[in-house]
Parts: sequence; structure tokens; C-alpha cells
Amino acid sequence: MPKAATLNKIGSNVKIQVDRVKDRIPNALLQKLTKDPRGKVIDYKMTDGTGIGLVIRLSDGTTSWFFDDEINNR
Repeated sequence: MPKAATLNKIGSNVKIQVDRVKDRIPNALLQKLTKDPRGKVIDYKMTDGTGIGLVIRLSDGTTSWFFDDEINNR
């Protein structure tokens, strides 16, 4: 039986694991995350019909989404 996902709540402060995302994100976003990988969960995103991603607002105000396993709680 599949394990239920435990998602961060909207409003949670989180930290993106840069090592896990660096191969799939644009260079400009990678540079932002290298300087400050912290952000706040602002929404959820259906990824592929079975997964749920998290929409994160970064410290500079930009938003991007990440898979749940690419995020750490702060």
C-alpha cells in the first residue's frame, strides 16, 4: 500500500535542497538558491497526476515549485 504524503502546510518556512534540484532548474534560479535557499510554502501543485509539488515564494519574492522530497523544514 502506498505511503501517504506528509506535506508542509501553506505558510511553512522551508529550505530547498539545492543539491537535489541543481540538475533540473535554470541557472538563474540556481544562483538565487545558492545565495539563499529559504522560502515559504504558498500553494500546492499537482505534478503528474500522482504527485504533489510545493509552490515556494523565495526571499526575493519570486516563486517556483519543487517536489516535496526536495524540501527540508527549517
